[in-house]
Amino acid sequence: MKLCIIGFGAVGKGVSKVVSMKKEILIEKYGLDISVVAVTDRSGAAINPEGLDIELLIETKEKTGKISDYPEHGVSDISSIQVLDEIDYDCLIEVSPTNIDDGEPARTHMLKAMQDGKNVVTSNKGPLSLNFRELINAADSTNAQFKYEASVGGAMPIINFAHETLAGNNITSVLGILNGTCNYILSRMANEGSPYLQTLNEAQELGIAETDPTQDVEGIDAACKIVILANSVLNMDVSLKDVQVEGISKITPESIALAKKEGLLIKLIGVASHDNLEVSPRLVRKGSPFAVDGTLNVATLRTDLADDVTVVGKGAGSIETASAILSDIISIWKART
Repeated sequence: MKLCIIGFGAVGKGVSKVVSMKKEILIEKYGLDISVVAVTDRSGAAINPEGLDIELLIETKEKTGKISDYPEHGVSDISSIQVLDEIDYDCLIEVSPTNIDDGEPARTHMLKAMQDGKNVVTSNKGPLSLNFRELINAADSTNAQFKYEASVGGAMPIINFAHETLAGNNITSVLGILNGTCNYILSRMANEGSPYLQTLNEAQELGIAETDPTQDVEGIDAACKIVILANSVLNMDVSLKDVQVEGISKITPESIALAKKEGLLIKLIGVASHDNLEVSPRLVRKGSPFAVDGTLNVATLRTDLADDVTVVGKGAGSIETASAILSDIISIWKART
């Protein structure tokens, strides 16, 4: 299977690493021989129909910051759309930076690939939270496979779990902790009594929070994931504007201490149901499935046959997110063989 990777930040590099790490196992177990034939970033692209050297790709990006500096096969004056037009590939891995204003340029990349009958795997929440139905319909129109497990909860299995393991169940709602940054901050505040801004600064120093943490701490990232779950798992047709959102920036050490006295914790919880789309701080009981610390994510799916089913996993990290992307690649391969 020939991959084209658009975006070569943490997740793009993570995908390359896991493909390299698992190459022999994938061949032996599934007969799946993966080669990366093109990678693009803002600087241009690296293209080789025979397959790029992944170690050299990563080394080039880390040394120069430009994938176009890849020896012999680097190209600076080319766009990602041109790459999709000019190369022969089987599956697009779209992991460019998330844009929640209009979903671009990821939306255009995905639509182009689907219109050409190519399969698409993505972790990009932007287009999925704004243009979900358009993307699903585009894939259906050309029988392209479209997978996006990594867009919600990183390594935490939820979308494919709902569609496959819980097939036959009527899933009525999904609720959970869907942002690792917020959970880390709230966990530290609860464990140490530290104020919000101090804890946020520490999270930024550790690389857990972004330099601009707005999307995480104001609940926007979790709201994007609620939209994806509502559309994918509950078969709704909603977008980001339909979600009521409140973040964690107003939570004080005093309110956390008061909750602790009652055996409760404050967590940022997202809810997706046919009656409610919401992200907000909520009280959860210590010892409940939602009393997870650090950057862990957790989600409970309410079903008619299996009752409540809860999944837990790391919600962020380049290798963890790449593991979900790899599982989608394998799923696409198995469906085509």
